[in-house]
Amino acid sequence: MSRGGFLSRRASEPEYMDDLRVGGEELREALRHLRRLNRIFGASGPALYGVRTLWGEAGKPGRLTILDVGSGSGELNRRILRWGDRQGMDLKVTLADVTDEAEAESKRIYRNEPRVRFEKRSVFELRHGEADIVTASQFLHHFPTEELPAVLDRMLAAARIGVVIHDLHRHWLPWTAVWVAVRCFSRNRCIRHDGPLSVAKGFRGPEFRDLAARLNGAGLICRWRPLFRYTVTLRKSRTGGRGG
Repeated sequence: MSRGGFLSRRASEPEYMDDLRVGGEELREALRHLRRLNRIFGASGPALYGVRTLWGEAGKPGRLTILDVGSGSGELNRRILRWGDRQGMDLKVTLADVTDEAEAESKRIYRNEPRVRFEKRSVFELRHGEADIVTASQFLHHFPTEELPAVLDRMLAAARIGVVIHDLHRHWLPWTAVWVAVRCFSRNRCIRHDGPLSVAKGFRGPEFRDLAARLNGAGLICRWRPLFRYTVTLRKSRTGGRGG
């Protein structure tokens, strides 16, 4: 088998952090260590790139609402908030996740940030047209391929402008880098197990193009971004208004 042959298809093994029985301090530590991984590998850049792209295509509105689904502690939105400040924008962010630990960590991080709120709910509990842009960073890879159209349909229904997907490029180089990095700084079993597995559950460009053919009424554009990540934007055919 070639060096990257074991990554030729998406892995199907479940991640420990997807098990709702995992919680408490172990999960909170995993979220803290995940934030460190995100800083090391520049995770906030592709997320901002997608939001900035859809915002520009929508005519650069002065008011914008973002709903971050599967947000974890939501730290990637700090860079988006700073960008909004530079634009002089009225920007509000809602974080949505299903665990008490994600809620606690996000409220600690954003305790002095009134523009950010947390709601404990899943992607299947989104409300129709509730935000201008719906984002999902490193979230889509948690679902098996056959469930992806239904997940994206729910996100598109919740968005007035469109959806930003930021996820991992399935490739031997980031897999190796993550495997080494997590063993250098973390003893948390979730991080050691889930870090490399997340890359193995990631995507390649043709898989997003195949997914585009299964979606209704949305233009999907997939762009490769450093460091081994994809930013996917789904633009709704008509914009149903701006955030309030």
